[in-house]
Amino acid sequence: MSGAEAALAALTDLTPDRATITAQVLAGLAQRPRTLPSKYFYDARGSALFEQITRQPEYYLTRTELALLERELPAIAQQVGAQARVVEYGSGSGRKTRLLLRALPEVVAYTPIEISRAALVASIHALAGDFPALEMLPVCADFTDAVALPQPQQPARRTLLFFPGSTLGNFTDGEAVRLLRGMHRTMGATGLALVGIDLVKEPARIEAAYNDAAGITAAFTLNLLERLNREIGSDFALDRFRHRARYDPLHERIRTELVSEVAQRVQVAGQRFDFAAGEPIQVEYSHKYSDARFAALAAAAGLRVVAHWTAQPCSYGLRLLQWQ
Repeated sequence: MSGAEAALAALTDLTPDRATITAQVLAGLAQRPRTLPSKYFYDARGSALFEQITRQPEYYLTRTELALLERELPAIAQQVGAQARVVEYGSGSGRKTRLLLRALPEVVAYTPIEISRAALVASIHALAGDFPALEMLPVCADFTDAVALPQPQQPARRTLLFFPGSTLGNFTDGEAVRLLRGMHRTMGATGLALVGIDLVKEPARIEAAYNDAAGITAAFTLNLLERLNREIGSDFALDRFRHRARYDPLHERIRTELVSEVAQRVQVAGQRFDFAAGEPIQVEYSHKYSDARFAALAAAAGLRVVAHWTAQPCSYGLRLLQWQ
């Protein structure tokens, strides 16, 4: 059995089912303002579109984080040490993972937690070829829920949680604290968490990253509606909604919305929802942080920043956390 076959045989599949997705969509559309869960962006097409977004000239986040990782990995590896179990939240394509796994000495096992099964399988296939001796224990699940992690065959000296991509910024402060508390429990007293955060900078640069000229981000956002039509039987008309992403300086975040172009009615699971022309559905936040604000969120979750690395001039950061 190849490394990829062994990893896929060990895959824990907790993919949200139709009933779960439907219930969450109905709850979000019943709110004012209306919302849809951003975690459902990532079906097979959504994951592929996101990879295209990361290569757009306006989207500085991924290339900046990759360059920062390459520059600082020797220092990160020294902090983490040997025989770590690496657990990654939202593993995506695995480009950053590959750099990390190469840099850390004697990694015991790797557990990616990814909600998109297609992205998870593709990543495992790619990584298994580069790390054939590494035990891989993938989990297809929503990492914001409590997930019982599979245990590696070899005991680890510590757990390193890897949470790159500024994904923490997609959550409100309350949600981010709850997620960090979950990380606190998972990593244990000797563990560490390496978290990527996008820092506050000039609004025009931030806003451009979520409105690329090629329209890939708009296609990615609208694909959420296409997925819901396919998987739960809704009847969103994609040509009657448009992508909108604007920076909110008061809350230091991008607010991404799907805006109804006309007055219309949408049906989901037998329920009707009437939209006015211009009415938005909020689908994602992308918070930007100061170091003080991020440290306060970590402290509220029982964590503290023990090392930090920052890229300039784009002001993107990697922060290493441990128990207070």
